[in-house]
Amino acid sequence: MAFNAVQEGESFVPQSKPLTGMEDNRAGGYSYKVDDSTRFTRFLVLGADGGTYYYGEKELKRENVQSLDRLVMAGRGPEAVNKIYEVSIEGRACKQNTCLYALALCARSDDPDTKLAAYKILPEVCRIPTHLFMFIAFCENESAGTGWGRAHRRAIGKWYNSFADKPDKLANLVTKYQSRNKWSHVDVIRLSHIKPINYEVGFIIRYIAKDLEEACRMYCPQNPNNPSPVDLTLMKVKEFLQAVDSAKTCNDENMMVNLIRQYNLVREHVPTELLKSEKVWQALLQNMPMTAMIRNLGKMSSLKLFDNKNNESMVVKKLRNQNYLQESRIHPFNILVALKQYKAGKGDKGKLRWTANPNILDALDEAFHLAFVNITPTGKRYLLAVDVSGSMNCPVMGNASITARDAAAAMMMVTARVEEKYEVVAFAKDISELPITAEDTLQSVIGKCQNHYFSGTDCARPVMYAMEKKKLFDVFIVYTDSETYYGNIHPSEALKKYRTYANIPDAKLIVAGMASNGFSIADPNDRFMMDIVGFDSAAPQAIEFFVNGKTN
Repeated sequence: MAFNAVQEGESFVPQSKPLTGMEDNRAGGYSYKVDDSTRFTRFLVLGADGGTYYYGEKELKRENVQSLDRLVMAGRGPEAVNKIYEVSIEGRACKQNTCLYALALCARSDDPDTKLAAYKILPEVCRIPTHLFMFIAFCENESAGTGWGRAHRRAIGKWYNSFADKPDKLANLVTKYQSRNKWSHVDVIRLSHIKPINYEVGFIIRYIAKDLEEACRMYCPQNPNNPSPVDLTLMKVKEFLQAVDSAKTCNDENMMVNLIRQYNLVREHVPTELLKSEKVWQALLQNMPMTAMIRNLGKMSSLKLFDNKNNESMVVKKLRNQNYLQESRIHPFNILVALKQYKAGKGDKGKLRWTANPNILDALDEAFHLAFVNITPTGKRYLLAVDVSGSMNCPVMGNASITARDAAAAMMMVTARVEEKYEVVAFAKDISELPITAEDTLQSVIGKCQNHYFSGTDCARPVMYAMEKKKLFDVFIVYTDSETYYGNIHPSEALKKYRTYANIPDAKLIVAGMASNGFSIADPNDRFMMDIVGFDSAAPQAIEFFVNGKTN
């Protein structure tokens, strides 16, 4: 592939000036107008419509997704609803709240086709009660009146009836997620006037609205000595709900342990007081999923649970089991977050404190390296550029126990471990190659980054480096603590020129400002540029979706 030379004496627009077509934006920089379809898809996937992924739960307002209103007015409402369905079902949304908010706007649309399409996909998009409660809350916020018209009531009823052939799952869900966003199942059932599709759903609805005794009176078999298949299912659901009710008033840890083991109850079923019990947590640990386990390591350590070598061994074996890690589909970065948090011995919020178990720390470190099996290579050519200015030692925005340099090192390792074609450079005002390989550990990568100390930060420098060296890359990823305007050319303009010189029209640029609270580098009119503001455990997923074209 030919690489055209940069023309001598060619002038560039400095970053302190706008490019043609740019307008002032709220971040203090400049941005472009955006196509409505692209804007809406980016909102669903990233949580913002300008090609920017934000850390944290960004407040969702109508102005964030005005592109949806314009799509509906253009007669493309059902098309927008189909996009919500695709993004949600395929797991392309970094945070499900964006899909739920957009779905609520469509359900509240004045366009009947859009409203009908939105309510039709409600059970598929709202997969757990938390999603359903969030959707209802969004609908309430967008309603001028009560918001509980016939279409709304029917759709909510359809959600509960969608579990007609899985009543045991419905029983588990409604008892595990009892209320969220100031809504509860009792409130929802009262307002929606649900008509159960079968006895099993009716039994659970009656249990929620009244109690177990009333549910049994209406639905339990008249002849328990000769039960039908339906009766057997009801009896199984009844036993589970009896266990849940017993757990609510339980104050005996041994009894609680028996309920957990016999009925596979989870943490949400356990009364608050009994969550101080070592025995209870030991019982919960037996079948605890990987993500829940690493999230609760601090709590379990605070209760001295791992002073028991059997409990310690159980956790260590799970963390060192590559098959188990693969089945859990946990990302290495999530494990790094857990490792740093657990090592810190305290949470970011609250008063919980613990002493980290050294064997579990070692197992977490090993799990971080083993979990790379969960990452699918893209086959792209990468230039990874890490800012090595002194400010990279600041905490990453999203987790006070991780520095921007640690986060950058971890993400570079993800690429080095799973991709064959990559190069790593350290940059600030100057730039130099970093010899990072798949054999490097996290500590060795961090050490190599610390050996470089440059001043200033020019986020366009890595792209200019590629042009100067005539190197071919499909993806540029720039890791910095925060975006700056230092330099003689906008990063977006540098990328556009690189595409021309390298004959790679779809070359991508990602700028991750891991400690920044707001900036605008990407051209939001260019679907191959993306900004990341702050850095949480969903950021690697946002990068993966972008590189694989799932934000289009």
